[in-house]
Amino acid sequence: MLRCFELAQSGLGNVAPNPLVGALLVHNGKIIGEGFHQEIGKAHAEINAINDAEKKYPQLISESELYVNLEPCSHFGKTPPCTDFIITKGLKKVFISNTDSNPLVAGKGIKKLRSAGIEVIENLLSIEGRNLNKRFFSFHEKKRPFIILKWAQTADGFIAPESKNKIQITGELSQQQVHKWRSEEQSILVGKNTVLSDNPQLNVRLWRGKNPIRLIIDSKLSIPKNLKIFNNETPTIIFNSIKTAEQKNITWVKLDFTSSILKQLLSYLYSKNIQSILVEGGSLTLQKFINENLWDEAKIFTSTKKLIQGINAPIIFREDLKSELLSIADDNLKIIYNYH
Repeated sequence: MLRCFELAQSGLGNVAPNPLVGALLVHNGKIIGEGFHQEIGKAHAEINAINDAEKKYPQLISESELYVNLEPCSHFGKTPPCTDFIITKGLKKVFISNTDSNPLVAGKGIKKLRSAGIEVIENLLSIEGRNLNKRFFSFHEKKRPFIILKWAQTADGFIAPESKNKIQITGELSQQQVHKWRSEEQSILVGKNTVLSDNPQLNVRLWRGKNPIRLIIDSKLSIPKNLKIFNNETPTIIFNSIKTAEQKNITWVKLDFTSSILKQLLSYLYSKNIQSILVEGGSLTLQKFINENLWDEAKIFTSTKKLIQGINAPIIFREDLKSELLSIADDNLKIIYNYH
C-alpha cells in the first residue's frame, strides 16, 4: 500500500478534482503491474495497473490481488466504472486503504465487488491514505476546498515594510518551494492590497507544472487593468461587491460584503469543483481565514532578516495544533496542521 501511495502522489497537480490514486497488481507477493491516475479524464489507476500487468503476465491476472489506496469507482463519469473492469478480469481479492467520500461512490464500489464474489480488505493504512487525499476528503466532507495559508516573515515578525519598497524576505530555494506548492493546488488567493503593492503574477515560474486559478478579493474593483493579474495567462476570478460577469479569462463574482465573504467565496469555489486554495496574502486576508478558523494547513517561512518596523505578520493564537519545523537554506519553515 505504501507503494500505492508513492504512485498516487505522481498525479498531484494533474488530476484534481479527482483523488490521487495508485494501484498494484500482486501475484504471490510479487508486483506484476503498476499504475496511477495520471490526468483527469484519462484511465484510472486500477485500469493502468491491470493493463501494465497484462503486457507481461497476461496468464496471471485472474490469480492476482489488487492493491489500491481508494475504493474503486462504480459509476460512469469521464471513464467507465473501475469495478466492472476488475470483475471482468476475474480478480478474487482487493485491498483498499480508504472508502471514497464522494457520494457517487461512498461504499457502492466495495459493495459491487463483494456482490461479485471478490474479497475486499478495507482500511489498510487508512490514516496515511486520508493524509494523501486530504484535499479530496476535505472537499467532500467539509463541502469546501482544502485551505493552505502561506506567508514569509522576518525574524522580528513582519510580513512586509510599511513603505512601497519591496524586499524579498526569503531565499531562492524557499521561493522555488512556493512555486512547487502553487503547481500542486488548484487555486491561489490574495487580497487587493497585495495586488496593488506587489503586482504579482501568481503563476508557476520557478517549477514545472500548471498555473493555479488566480483568486482576487477586490470589493470596489479598484485594481488598475494594466496590472499582471489581468493578462491572459491563466483563469482569474475577482470577488467583488459590484458585478458578476465574464470576459476572456476573467470572471467577476459578486458577493455580499456586509456578511462573511469567506464563506460565500468558499461556497462558490465548492460549486465550481475547486478542491484546494493556497492563500498567499496579504496579512489582513490571511488573518481573516485564521480568525474564522477556515484553514487546514499553514506554511510559514521565517528568515534571518529584520525590518525593525513594518506590516505585522498574521498570528495563529492556538498552541494545541500539531506542527513540524524544517530548514530550507537559511530560512526556517514551520508547517501547522489544523486537522486530525
